[in-house]
Amino acid sequence: MNKRKTGAEWESLAAEYLTRNGMRITEKNFRCRQGEIDLIGFHQGYLVFVEVKYRSSSGSGYALEAVNYRKQCRICRAADYYRYSRRMGMNIAVRYDVIGIQNGKIEWIQNAFPHIYKY
Repeated sequence: MNKRKTGAEWESLAAEYLTRNGMRITEKNFRCRQGEIDLIGFHQGYLVFVEVKYRSSSGSGYALEAVNYRKQCRICRAADYYRYSRRMGMNIAVRYDVIGIQNGKIEWIQNAFPHIYKY
């Protein structure tokens, strides 16, 4: 099985989990020149950009640790472009969440990192 197909399956599982927990998913796999965002939705008054990370074991590190500063910068740039392209403006409340899936367990970190203004 290729990595893209495996990633899509885990992202679908994460989307189902988030939906069961009150998030309304509006977009999956948003891609632009600035980067990619796995899931986008609304939860508790926030526009939420979600990064999904899966690890089959802890041998290559923990899933939640994989969202480093560089990845966060790319997500923020893509989120800015998403809001711009959808004419949402900069006044909308935004949150960045991370879903870590490891050893069959899903962990949802809400507000995992702040918006990074680095261009």
